[in-house]
Amino acid sequence: MEPTFTKVANFMFSSEAKIVQGRLEADGIQTFLRDAVTIDTDPLVSNAIGGVKLQVLTTDLTKAREILASISEYSVTNQGEPIECPKCGSNQIHFFSHVKDFKSMAAFIFGFFFGVFPFYTKYDYTCEVCKTKFSDS
Repeated sequence: MEPTFTKVANFMFSSEAKIVQGRLEADGIQTFLRDAVTIDTDPLVSNAIGGVKLQVLTTDLTKAREILASISEYSVTNQGEPIECPKCGSNQIHFFSHVKDFKSMAAFIFGFFFGVFPFYTKYDYTCEVCKTKFSDS
């Protein structure tokens, strides 16, 4: 019987996935990155295809999930300190980008047509506990 792979995590960019992949492989878990080449070719399609999928052998699934649980997935400052929610004080903060105004929409369209990263992107954070959305500025 052929070994089968099971998805354990999704990532927006392959660079993030490769960091976690290296951690899992250091512990002897065989991994596979699905859609990494597609997203490396055109990062703007990451949301459309569901990001880079990190897959492990099904037999190593439990061990891989334990390792992933030990890695903090929440946002930190440039100094490595956890970001706190201004409303509830939680450190369970996720980082995301969006197209919200004319300037970010124009940058997105320019990047789409010319195949480059947008030169202007709006970034915000969302608290996982109270669902508050806030910016870093």
